[in-house]
This record gives sequence, structure tokens and C-alpha cells, in this order.
Amino acid sequence: MNPFQPIVMSGKGSRFHAPRLFAILAAAPSLTASACAAPLDVHKAANLPALHPLPLSASGRMLRTPAANASSLGGIDFTYQWPGIAFRAAFAGTRVYFRVVATNKTRADEILHIVVDGQPPASLVKPEPGVYEVEGLTSARHTIGVFLATESLSGTNTFGGFAIPATEQPLAPPQRHRQMEFIGDSHTVGYGNLSPTRTCTEDQVWADTDDTQAFGAIVASHYDADDQINAISGRGVVRNYNGFQADTLPQAYPWVLFDRKQKYSDPAWKPQVIVITLGTNDFTTPLNPGERWKTRDELHADFEATYARFLEELRARNPAAFILVWATNAARGEVEAEAQKVVTQRSRQGDADIAFLPIDGLSFGACNSHPTLADDQIIAQKLEQQIDAHRPFGPSR
Repeated sequence: MNPFQPIVMSGKGSRFHAPRLFAILAAAPSLTASACAAPLDVHKAANLPALHPLPLSASGRMLRTPAANASSLGGIDFTYQWPGIAFRAAFAGTRVYFRVVATNKTRADEILHIVVDGQPPASLVKPEPGVYEVEGLTSARHTIGVFLATESLSGTNTFGGFAIPATEQPLAPPQRHRQMEFIGDSHTVGYGNLSPTRTCTEDQVWADTDDTQAFGAIVASHYDADDQINAISGRGVVRNYNGFQADTLPQAYPWVLFDRKQKYSDPAWKPQVIVITLGTNDFTTPLNPGERWKTRDELHADFEATYARFLEELRARNPAAFILVWATNAARGEVEAEAQKVVTQRSRQGDADIAFLPIDGLSFGACNSHPTLADDQIIAQKLEQQIDAHRPFGPSR
């Protein structure tokens, strides 16, 4: 099957489509030589058999809580708002189920990619709450992944786990021993990257945003690493796009969700590589009357001090990580120059595991002049070259 061939799906409860490219396919190997020969059959389950919870692995920032009112198939609800969320499991059999949970909180529209055995995905677009069934598989060992493609600025969503019929066999979920974190703004989110044009409506931006095809997913797949995508469109270091009022990325970063109710903490999360790109939103628009910076020099000074403090905090939490800061020459080189100043300062202060990488020559041909899929591939290749030179994962991959 050609992984770049669009798939037309049918089903109840949701509209299906397939992305033109899926960066993480290579990271989802099949457990058997047999694979799905036909498009996935994913639909709302009508009559549920007796189900047993399926152990899963989860990556990305999320709030884990005991399920209320049997909303979860496995007893745990996974509530998320940051992008780049992924759930993976493995089993032997012909059918598997997963639940999209209805909560009392505001739900954000989302697109979920469903991948079995590394094959081209089916996609649930704005899925209704309920239990979904994946059937029609060969009787064999399978992996399944549910991957969030979209950004969730307007609210949270909740995943209720996997389950299989009692007659099938659970297997240990896929595990990865490398961890990578990507921190940034809309470039890291994959904002509008599927679009063939810069002119997009808000609905088109949403539909054409696919974080699973952005550079972070590509790089993490290359190293077979679990990843966190800690990015929010429009956010800067000290100033958001055109000065709009909301938490900047460093202000939002400490929290599990954007409501600032619980700080993120996970002793098992120890990324060997942290990739950061910030500054585009700080500098690509002129200062407006009433903003606290009266001159560009004042904005520069605040940006440099705050970014340096953010990097220092990241280093304190991740003493062994390689921190790679990159930037484009947006705003006539202002973004690149300011980010490089901060990294140079950190290096002079004795941080030997930090580097700066300028990435120029991108087309920015997607929605509202954002990176295209081809740009994401270029960014990923340059990041991989820099990471390989530093060898944070040891002498060989």
C-alpha cells in the first residue's frame, strides 16, 4: 500500500480522511510480518462485548485521573491540552477498542490519527464522545496508536484508554528509551502546514494543522524517541503576536493544562534533547501604543533576560540534556540575532551542552506564511545533523 495515497474511509459518528504524509509511521513498527491490507475500519461501537483493559504507553503532557462513571476503558482518564499527545498499545487478535471521553469541561475540536501496525492512518475528525472499534484486522499480533494532530487552545480533551475482547491477548505496550522535548510556538505546532496556500480561514488553519507531520514528530521518529511538544501558537518569550494578552510560553510552560491549576511534574521525564524555537511572535509585528516596551531596545533587553532565565530553569531541571535553540531570519534577522545572543550568553556562563542553529531559506508557503511540509522536512534534517554532531544519545543510534 502506498503510504502517500489518500484513503477514503466510511463510518458512523465522524468524518474520516487520511493525511498526505505521516511522519511517525516509521516509529510504529508492526509486531508481525502480516499487515493491514485494506483501509482501517474505525467506527463508533454499537454492541460492546465483554472487554478487558489494554495496557498503554502515553507521551505528552496530560492530567491522569481516576475515571468517573466508568468513562474509561482502563480506569484512568487522560486529559490533555498541549499538542503532540500519543497513546500506544499492543495486542494479539482481530479487534481493539478505544474511548473518547465526554467531560464537563469545554472540549476542543480535535483530529485523531489511528494507526495500526505502522500502516497509513484513519483519522477521526471532531470525534463524538464514545467507544470506537477498530476491526477487520488479521488474527495476529498488532500495535495501535492514537495520535493527536491538532492544537487545543479552546479547551481540553480526554482519552479513556484501550480495551480488547476477553478472548484476545494483551501484549506489553511499545516502549522507547529515548526522550526528546520540543518547545516553541506555531512553527513547532505545525500550524497550517498541510495547506498549499498562505491564505487560509480560521477553519482551514484548524483542518490543515497536523503536528504529527511537523518537524518535531519527524525528528523524534528518526531517533525512535518519545517526545513532548510543548508549544502554543502565537506565544512569545515576553510578547505574544501583535501584543495580544495571554500567557507567554515561559509562563504557560510549568503547567499541565492551560488553566494553571496543576504544575507539571514527572520524575520519569528526562529528555536527552530539548529543541527550542521562540521569538517569532516577539518581533514580527511592530510595538503598539500602550505596550510596556517603549522602544525596540527595551523589548530586546526584556527578551534576552527572560529567555536566558527560561533556559537556566530548563537546565536546572535537565542537567544532562543537550539544549538546541534554533531560529529563522524572520523580522529581517531580528529573531535570529536575539536568540543567538541568549545562547552565546549561556555558553559564556559555562553551559557546554547548548547550541544555536540558524535555519534560513524556508518557503513559509503554508497558512499565514507558516512552514510547509517541505519546510518541516528541511528543519528536521538540519536539527538531526546538529544533534548527530553533539551525540547526546551516545556514539551510535
